[in-house]
Amino acid sequence: MKQICVIGIGDMGSGLAKNLIKSGFRVTGFDLKPDRLSDFADMGGIAAASSAEAAMGSDAVFVMVMNGDEAREVIFGADGLGGLKSVLGQDAVIIMSATIKPDEARGLFRDLKGSGIHMVDTPVSGGRPGAHGGTLTMMAAATDEALATARPAMEAVSAVIHRVGTEVGMGQTVKACLQSLIGSIFSGAFEASALAAKAGVSGEVLQQVFSTSAAGCGITNAAIENVMERKFEGTGSHINTMYKDLTISLDMARELGVPLFTASTAMQLFQAGRTKYPDGDNQVVARISEDIVGSGLKR
Repeated sequence: MKQICVIGIGDMGSGLAKNLIKSGFRVTGFDLKPDRLSDFADMGGIAAASSAEAAMGSDAVFVMVMNGDEAREVIFGADGLGGLKSVLGQDAVIIMSATIKPDEARGLFRDLKGSGIHMVDTPVSGGRPGAHGGTLTMMAAATDEALATARPAMEAVSAVIHRVGTEVGMGQTVKACLQSLIGSIFSGAFEASALAAKAGVSGEVLQQVFSTSAAGCGITNAAIENVMERKFEGTGSHINTMYKDLTISLDMARELGVPLFTASTAMQLFQAGRTKYPDGDNQVVARISEDIVGSGLKR
């Protein structure tokens, strides 16, 4: 039985661990939060005291952290000491499932050269439901050898694996394009919910119509459902993550000279949401419009 490691056992990483354990892997893991490590151990994982300790003896390591700086520290350690690179064996593979900047992914890959450690650049989509349900969509960019090594572990946590390129960084590039669209859909749904509320439309009616129309999709349906039920925290979609992802999309667009009018507005709405409701999930963006018009969507 192969050993797979998960670094970052939050909303997403705990789902990865759950499905890896379910698939019969020996799963080790590390997270900075003790309660997450405790929950991980309860599900059958082997908790460690550091990223390096967790990765020791692993064939593959999922890195599911918040940003590129955290990913670099996990892989190379503080001041370049004590990270995954120091303990992983030849032909082990780092599966970069976190969403980071394309240039950051390329930099990590460049600094791993000569170590014998492979890297698969494969951010994911599907949120906490997809992570825990084992139905994530993965956008993988890697060499044939790296992908072949990582594929059994990736298949345990996903429903679809797209090979989007052979060069590290392309997975993050595709994810940035995807998030520009997802953020825009979220923002449109949240504004529509405030419009409906002010006009006297019930949440139940709005949800029924939206879900059976051309606008119906998982994002729209979940957005309206959560707003209607007044679920603004604890749904596994903290606003900081989408805000971070939108900033990556806009940074890439700026570098390439591509105007993103809708995604730019979405990012500002998410900025407003996280400023006013810093502990909230994505749907607190709806409260920005609700606060302005004095009406919120109810069932």
